[in-house]
Amino acid sequence: MPLVIAMDGPSGSGKSSASKGVARALGLRYLDTGAMYRAMTWWMLQNGVPVEDGGAVAARALEPVIESGTDPDAPTITVDGTDVSGPIRTREVTNAVSAVSSVPAVRTRLVELQREIIGTGGIVVEGRDIGTVVAPDAPVKVYLTASEEARAARRAKDLAADPAATVTVTQAEQARRDRLDSTRKASPLTMAGDAHEIDSTELSLSEVVETIVRLAKEQE
Repeated sequence: MPLVIAMDGPSGSGKSSASKGVARALGLRYLDTGAMYRAMTWWMLQNGVPVEDGGAVAARALEPVIESGTDPDAPTITVDGTDVSGPIRTREVTNAVSAVSSVPAVRTRLVELQREIIGTGGIVVEGRDIGTVVAPDAPVKVYLTASEEARAARRAKDLAADPAATVTVTQAEQARRDRLDSTRKASPLTMAGDAHEIDSTELSLSEVVETIVRLAKEQE
């Protein structure tokens, strides 16, 4: 059976960096499912769909063609053939993605795409419902977390080009998103019962990667 590592956790916990690092260390592919929800959100915003209207979002959820690359050294995400890796990281998309990702029709569509990608070989998959919904049979499940302050500082650093994205503002927006994602009816953010919880607040990236690689090798 191909090795599947499910990486879940809230935003700013270090999932992306850790997932790519683990994928490189083990020679696996990498999939950022959050980027897929961001891509869907970007498309809705570009097409004037009111993202707070679940019915309107559901009605158009099948339209965009979303494709994800799985190279951990150069992950890609396109919508209708357009590279959106930059635009999907804006605060506008970040603050709208929880509303779009809570729509069942969106989750059904993207989970199907995610499972198709997972089914073609070993992979590290990061998101918020990987171990609970997308790949519940994954032999290695990790729930990566960190303190609110640490997560906000990391996210603000990622958004350094936006002067409005201060640590204080980022922490408030992040808390709102975590609350929405944890309480939504469709695939809420939660830790799988058999997941290994890792608090990355005081750990370096290499320490997090080494811990997960060790867990993976214990499954061999």
